[in-house]
Amino acid sequence: MAETRNKAAGKTKDSFATSSQAKQKILAFSSLVLLIVGFSIASPNFFQASNLIAIMLATAVNGVLAVGVSFVIITGGIDLSIGTLMTFTAVMAAQMVANWHLPIFVGLVVAILTGIVCGGTSGFMVAKLKLPPFIATLGMNMFTKGLSLIIAHSKPIYFTDSPSFSQISMGSVFNFSEDFQIPNAVIIFLLVAIIAGVILNKTTFGRYTFAIGSNEEAVRLSGINTDRWKIAAYAFSGAICGIAGILIASRLNSAQPALGQGYELDAIAAVVIGGTSMSGGEGTIIGTIIGAFIISTLTNGLRILSVPQEWQIVTTGIIIIFAVYLDILRRKK
Repeated sequence: MAETRNKAAGKTKDSFATSSQAKQKILAFSSLVLLIVGFSIASPNFFQASNLIAIMLATAVNGVLAVGVSFVIITGGIDLSIGTLMTFTAVMAAQMVANWHLPIFVGLVVAILTGIVCGGTSGFMVAKLKLPPFIATLGMNMFTKGLSLIIAHSKPIYFTDSPSFSQISMGSVFNFSEDFQIPNAVIIFLLVAIIAGVILNKTTFGRYTFAIGSNEEAVRLSGINTDRWKIAAYAFSGAICGIAGILIASRLNSAQPALGQGYELDAIAAVVIGGTSMSGGEGTIIGTIIGAFIISTLTNGLRILSVPQEWQIVTTGIIIIFAVYLDILRRKK
């Protein structure tokens, strides 16, 4: 009888969690629609093809970073290094392609491998050395930022001898008209999101990611090597940072060693707004995608309305606080 009651309670809890996540996604999507409608009414320039493409391009880089860090946050961790790591991978790609004149493919592989190594190192410090994720990834943030400046000699590295590199982001395989062409960066972002969604929901890695975030001790006592899977989550996020680094370097046609600081905040904000719990154990890639579009749409709309950048940052901060507070209320229920 007791076992039956426990199973029923577990099913009720799972059902509530699923319903709560669905409501969070609906709320986030509704907020995105309201933002689009509101800015379209406030400014006729907002709903133009060129501006919509600008929003999609801005979402591509931030969205890719957000997809990667979703795995880390679902485990109950945090990664403050993803912005500067993105820059570091871009610098490494530029070093291979622009300075050493190696094939573009080599630069792409090196960028992703660099992300995996740095992300895995952060995971090792968290899982094996037992450093708080905040401290471990803050240290990696400073480490990668410094290395980027050292390798690039504090100057941008331009892909002048590799003009085709810019086509990775700015080229287009979907040309609906001369005024509306979906950049490759957006397609790559959506492909990364789809693959990440499949991994998170259909693989052992994804199941353990959720389990570690829900109750790491219980997972460990069941005989699973939680340290290994936690390191894998950080390494996977690092690999995604490599892809983001490629996209932003291709978009700018250069690697900017001073760029990257602050990108981690927008990415984490997108994850939280999309319904992923900062306490771990809950989250969806679809929610993260919606959150990334909300951040980009809000920033773009406020800029079109000539709102000062300082107030744009203030608005984003308020939204993050509100999203986390909603998550706390949801978990209490």
